[in-house]
Amino acid sequence: MTVTQHVLIVVGVLFVMLNIAAGLIWVERRMLALWQDRLGPNRAGPLGIFIVVADTLKLFFKEDWIPPFADKKVFVLAPAIVVGSALLSFVIIPFAPGIVVADLNVGLLFFLAMSSIGVYSIVLGGWASNNKYSLLGALRGASQMIAYEVFMGLSLMGVVMLTGSFKLSDIVAAQQDMWFIIKQPVAAIIFFIAGIAETHRLPFDIPEAESELIAGFHAEYSGMKFGMFFVGEYIGITLISSMMTTMFFGGWLGPAFLPPWAWFFIKTFAFILFFILLRASLPRPRYDQLMETGWKILLPLVLVNLLVTGAVALWTRG
Repeated sequence: MTVTQHVLIVVGVLFVMLNIAAGLIWVERRMLALWQDRLGPNRAGPLGIFIVVADTLKLFFKEDWIPPFADKKVFVLAPAIVVGSALLSFVIIPFAPGIVVADLNVGLLFFLAMSSIGVYSIVLGGWASNNKYSLLGALRGASQMIAYEVFMGLSLMGVVMLTGSFKLSDIVAAQQDMWFIIKQPVAAIIFFIAGIAETHRLPFDIPEAESELIAGFHAEYSGMKFGMFFVGEYIGITLISSMMTTMFFGGWLGPAFLPPWAWFFIKTFAFILFFILLRASLPRPRYDQLMETGWKILLPLVLVNLLVTGAVALWTRG
């Protein structure tokens, strides 16, 4: 691959991911309206599509206020971490054969490392705000994300056992005959649940529960700093959906009447819609219920899945 092609892929991935994150503002509002039997955005442009532009302009022109009691440097840095770590994770996602920024041999470990860095954004944002509600949201978010990272990582180890590789393109290629959702259904479900907790989306939006913590860790943020948290959340949704597609649903693989990249985005968009449907359907659990579910149910399940996968792998290899 030439330097020019590599630069085009990098720019293309950045452009597409940032535009998907912006477009999801409209998609989520329209889908929630459809599922809740109401109109949703229908004033700004056809089908309300220009609500994205309206929201962006509103965030740009809102006062970018920093509380006088905040730790200003850390307060400014925190929103950038969530966007940066999420975008960096797309470096290792293979969208189609040859369309990947860096097809690393340790791609899966790189993804887990970047998802871990995202925790710092919540912790620093809540702590630097010097607000008790923000700090409570940050503490909830940190414990939730760190706990569910354990189950997320362990759920992917079964796939690694079956493929013998951490490289995502090898994992996609290994699904040529059968997707891993058939071989690893328990791991897929646990990974998706952990992904919801990692992105702190409903029903696991406990770090920013409005009825309890106002807006949680970003209660003191306004303007584009708040917008970066907002965009980072949508990029995170797209990332987890992309990883579900890559790890368990064959990545770019599909019938030849569509190009590989089209299959990848169709599968990813289906998971994004499922994220939105969860928000329209499920109530928020209590914080203690969330943590108990992780340590008492998901952890034993994922360990049993690893044991069974290892035993089957050894048996089939003689």
